[in-house]
Amino acid sequence: METIISIKPLLAVLVSLLVTPILVSSRASNVRESWTFVAAGLKFLIVASMVPAVLHGSQIVYTIAEVFPGVAIKFRVDALGMLFALVASSLWIITSAYSIGYMRGLDEHSQTRYFVFFALALSATIGVAFSANLLTLYLFYEMLSFATYPLVTHHQDREARSSGRKYLLYIVGTSIGIVLPAMLVTYNLTGTLDFSMHGVFSGTEPRATIVVLLLMLVLGFAKVAIIPLHSWLPAAMVAPTPVSALLHAVAVVKVGAFSVIRVITGVFGIDLLSRLHLGTLIGYLAAFTVIVASLIALSQDGLKRRLAFSTIGQLSYIVLGVALLSPKGLIGGMTHIAMHAFGKITLFFCAGAIFVATGKKNISEMVGIGKRMPITMTAFLIGSLSVIGLPPTGGFFSKWYLVLGTLQAHQISMLVVLLASSLLNAAYFLPVVYKAFFCTEQEAMFPNTVQEAPLWCVVPLVVTAIGSIVLFFYPTIFLNLAKLAIGV
Repeated sequence: METIISIKPLLAVLVSLLVTPILVSSRASNVRESWTFVAAGLKFLIVASMVPAVLHGSQIVYTIAEVFPGVAIKFRVDALGMLFALVASSLWIITSAYSIGYMRGLDEHSQTRYFVFFALALSATIGVAFSANLLTLYLFYEMLSFATYPLVTHHQDREARSSGRKYLLYIVGTSIGIVLPAMLVTYNLTGTLDFSMHGVFSGTEPRATIVVLLLMLVLGFAKVAIIPLHSWLPAAMVAPTPVSALLHAVAVVKVGAFSVIRVITGVFGIDLLSRLHLGTLIGYLAAFTVIVASLIALSQDGLKRRLAFSTIGQLSYIVLGVALLSPKGLIGGMTHIAMHAFGKITLFFCAGAIFVATGKKNISEMVGIGKRMPITMTAFLIGSLSVIGLPPTGGFFSKWYLVLGTLQAHQISMLVVLLASSLLNAAYFLPVVYKAFFCTEQEAMFPNTVQEAPLWCVVPLVVTAIGSIVLFFYPTIFLNLAKLAIGV
C-alpha cells in the first residue's frame, strides 16, 4: 500500500476551527452564515480531494508530534476514515442551510455561539475520522464531547442543564473512567496504539485480559449508546433540532460507532476475535440494544424521542454487523454509517420543520399534517423507508448486506434479530405517516392556514430525502470504500 505524506488531513480538521474567530467577531447574521458555508464547502472539498488516492489503495498520513515512543498525534486517511469523513462533511453543508431556516424561523437566541460550537464539533469529527491511532482518536473524541455540550444545553433552561449534566456524565465519564485505562493497559501490553489491519495484540495475551479490554473499549465509547449506557441520547434531544439532526444522527453517535469499528478492526483485529469467539459477545450486546430500543421507541409520543430511541437501535446495527466478523457483515455495518445518516437526518429535519411551522412536538398532535405539509411528510416517508430498510432507499442496501453477513457467519439468531427489528421499525414509523395523510377533515388537527416551513428548512430535507433514494441506485463509492477497508 502506497503511503502519501500530505498536510491535507490536518487542513480538513483545521478549516472549521480557523473560521471560529470570524464567526465570533461577526455582528451581522448574513456574514456569520456566509462564513459557515465557506468553511463547510472548503472542508468538503479538501476531504473529496483525497478520495481518488484512497480509492486507488493509497493512504495519506501526516504526523503532528510524537508524544511517547511509538505513539504520536498523527493522521491517517484510509478507506474507513474517508467513508465517515465524506458523510460528515457533506451533511454539514446541508445542515448549515437548515440551521439558518430553523434558527431564524424560531428567532433563537445566541446564534453566534451555536454556529461557533457547530464548527468546532465538525473539526473534532473529522479529527476522529482521520486518526491514525487510539490516542489521536481519543483526543478528538473528547474535544467533540466538550464542543457539543453548549449545543445540547443551548436553551439554558432547567431541562437543558439537567440533560447537559447527564450528557457529560455518560460521555466524558466513560471515556475517562473506562477508555483511558484500557488504552494505558493496551499500550503497556503492545507498545503501540496505532491502528493495524491485523490488530496490535500478539495473540499470546490471556483470553480474560482480551475480553476485559474489549468490553472496556466498546462500552467506554458511550457515544455508540449501547444499553445500559444509552440514556444520554434521549436526554440530549432538548437541543435545537439541527443539533439533533447532525450531531445525534451523524457526528456524535457515528463517532461512537466509528470508534467501535476502529477498536474491533484496528486494535483487536478480526482474526484474533474470530479465534477467541468474541465477536458473538459484542453481537449479543448489540442485538439486545436493537430490540429493546425498538420496543421503547414504540411507546414514545414525542417525535424526537421516538427518533432518539430509533437511533440507539440503528447504531447497534453497525456494531452488530462488524461483530459478525464476516466480510459481508463488515461491509453492511460500515455502509450503514452512510445509509442511516441520510435517512435519519431527513427524519430529524422533518421533525424540526413541523415544529417551526406548527409548534407541535408530539406524534398524537400531528394527525392530518400531511395535508398541510405534504413535502415535509413525503420526505418523512422516504426517511422512514430508509431506516426500516426498504427499497428504493439506501437503507435497504446496508441492511441487505447485514442479512447476508449473518448467513455468512452462520448466525441465524442475529438474522432473526435483524428481521424482527425491521418490523418494529415499520411499526413505529409507518403509523405516523399513515395518520398524517389518511384522515378525515374532521380528524385533522391543523387549520388551513398551516403551511410548509420556510424554504431554508424544506429544501435541505428534500435534498437528504433524494440522497437516500440516490444511494439505493448508486451506493458504489461507499461500497468500494467499505471493501477497501476490510481488504476485499
